Amino acid sequence: MTLRIGIDLGGTKTELVALDTAGQEHYRIRAPTPSHDYAALIAGIVALVAEAEQQLSSIASIGIGTPGSPSPATGLMRNANTQCLNGKPLQQDLSHVLQREVRIANDANCFALSEAIDGAGRGAQVVFGVILGTGTGGAVVINQQVLKGHNAIAGEWGHNPLPWPTPEELSGNPCFCGKRGCIETFVSGTGFARDHQLHSGKTLSALEITQCANAGQPQALASLERYYDRLARALASVINLLDPEIVVLGGGMSRFEPLYSELQRRLPDYVFSDCFTTPVVPAAHGDASGVRGAAWLWPS
Repeated sequence: MTLRIGIDLGGTKTELVALDTAGQEHYRIRAPTPSHDYAALIAGIVALVAEAEQQLSSIASIGIGTPGSPSPATGLMRNANTQCLNGKPLQQDLSHVLQREVRIANDANCFALSEAIDGAGRGAQVVFGVILGTGTGGAVVINQQVLKGHNAIAGEWGHNPLPWPTPEELSGNPCFCGKRGCIETFVSGTGFARDHQLHSGKTLSALEITQCANAGQPQALASLERYYDRLARALASVINLLDPEIVVLGGGMSRFEPLYSELQRRLPDYVFSDCFTTPVVPAAHGDASGVRGAAWLWPS
């Protein structure tokens, strides 16, 4: 039996799944990520692979979803919020230790690939996948192939400016990338919580704010109103450029069900078309999409 191992290298946990060619799961394991120690991180991945292959009695292909991505110029990792990865030859080091080719892609690319192959975007020619979590990731999949891009940054919508900014938004929020006013600083879960704190003086998590909104709390409802409009503007800029058949959302903010009806209501105001029929839907595989997509980096 041909098996693919996918690994989702998160900031706090590393998850491994083994899939067969039909996408059936045969093994899953997770472990804490030693996010401040590169050598320990490599050793942890190797240990997970060894344990999985021992349990499966099989040698598998290996794909890894990572924060950040390898630079096409140097092969070194960049833009990872797991700081110990930046500047390191992760793909080369793992291929050497595991004694086989290892494929690596940004975690958003893995998420979108999973949803395009056997998730919410199955059957669509063009899928735009979005992660609305601590940060804001994005990826484009065309005919079940990730669009990597000439500079390996295709889909990075979160580091463009927020479109059609209001006077209040013009000064922009500082972003870890060094710019101000990036989409990520407004529509990530972190950005949502920061905005609520700015307007209400209350420090709450994104989940807590949505719970307050469900209870009818006015300040939380106002924060959500700003969030809906900002996300609609940000997605419309992608839809105007790419015109995907479907937009699939993942990450913590994607679990808030009213988001979908609000986006479908607001997006036509910003999309450059006399009609708008693009569905915006939650990920079929939920939090498992990233690790499944890493396995799918090896096609059948």
